[in-house]
Amino acid sequence: MLSSRRRIGIPRFDGELITPGSRHYDRARRVWNAAVDRYPALIARARSTADVVAVVRYAREEDLALSVRGGGHSTAGLAVADGALMLDLSAMKAVRIDALARVAVAAPGLTWGELDAATQAHGLATTGATVGSVGVAGMTLGGGTGRLDRLIGLACDNLIDAKVVTADGQVLKASGHPDLLWALRGGGGNLGVVTSLRYRLHPVSVAFVGFLGYPYDRAGDVLRAYAQFSEQAPDWLALYAALETAPALPFIPEGMRGQRFAGLLALCFGSAGEHPERILADLRALLPPPAVDIAGPMSYLQTQQLSEGMAPEGLSHYDTGEWLGFLDDKAIDALVNAVAGAPTRDPVIVVKRMGGATARVPAEETAFWYRHAAHKLDVQVEWASGEPDVHREWVRSTCQAVSHASAGGSYVNFMSGGEEADRVRAAYGGNYERLAQVKAAYDPANFFHLNHNVAPAGQGASPARGA
Repeated sequence: MLSSRRRIGIPRFDGELITPGSRHYDRARRVWNAAVDRYPALIARARSTADVVAVVRYAREEDLALSVRGGGHSTAGLAVADGALMLDLSAMKAVRIDALARVAVAAPGLTWGELDAATQAHGLATTGATVGSVGVAGMTLGGGTGRLDRLIGLACDNLIDAKVVTADGQVLKASGHPDLLWALRGGGGNLGVVTSLRYRLHPVSVAFVGFLGYPYDRAGDVLRAYAQFSEQAPDWLALYAALETAPALPFIPEGMRGQRFAGLLALCFGSAGEHPERILADLRALLPPPAVDIAGPMSYLQTQQLSEGMAPEGLSHYDTGEWLGFLDDKAIDALVNAVAGAPTRDPVIVVKRMGGATARVPAEETAFWYRHAAHKLDVQVEWASGEPDVHREWVRSTCQAVSHASAGGSYVNFMSGGEEADRVRAAYGGNYERLAQVKAAYDPANFFHLNHNVAPAGQGASPARGA
């Protein structure tokens, strides 16, 4: 076993090995969510696909559970597990842009901020996370919502190929295995370690952006205006409503800073002959005059950076993403009351309009199921100290309060740790059984289980080895 070795080495591995005795160990084992404090037996920082193959084979030979780190941004902390071997892909940063073919090939250690910068150098983009430090691989494999999903589909819809190291140490090109490529598009980290992702790109470089902010006593009105307006939203409009604590930013009136407030964010990515200013004017007409009213053109990179600093590293986080079929008065009142009575200074609820290009892809075409959902609900809380169960219970009770509006399950990428098997099953929706069959074909022993796990078909839920 690993613990009995006097000198640790992984055959044919040319990357960096970090052991518990290393001065880099504590930094290397940390992930974005400070609530996750786990101690892997060994960290292997890979530099190539060959390194990944070596680590996968070594973990199997040594009977070690294997966790995989890309951006390390999963709230559940899936990148690290006690006593496991952490395969760290963060040093694999290569990116290649073919502007003529509108294709990007990205290594799994890239973050969305890095990939966006590379694609925008050519005036191109693909749907990506709205926090730049999120890793491209994990977000894409879980489906991948973003600013552009109504216009061009999810991140996984724009994944056209991938290189995958499977549980037996083979390197496969996913496009040569249609069932594998299908499963990678929304099936999470269940099928193997992805070492290269090939994305379809689209000409996107500017947007017209509007933000309207209101005192919290108007929160119900804001959500109702959002719900009404979003019913007829064109594909090129990304629309969000948020209930949170007003930040101390120059454009926020001093009296609102640190207080609960409600906001509407609208981003127009292509007017198709319309005047985007008219969209914001129509939205304003549904509400009283706002306390904050900002509108104007913005680069795509700037729109991607709007959320920067809103979820800082070093704090403890707990959140969930739920799919909603509708947003009625009962759900709106529940959300407004939840934030008003939250036991923390910084609760966040964001509702995002879904549909558009995402909904036009048949649910069976990829492993991502919830294309029929009207809205994505994000319920988030962060804390620096205090009792974590209080914060976690607030998130759970808030979701329960709107369960009547559920579209059927949760968003895999926004699920926190400790999820029950039936909740994980619901997160994959009507594609779960097929996903389990593909899992059985490529990972029959459930070697890749430190994830929101899909057990291989014919097998029950797997024990959480190494967790």
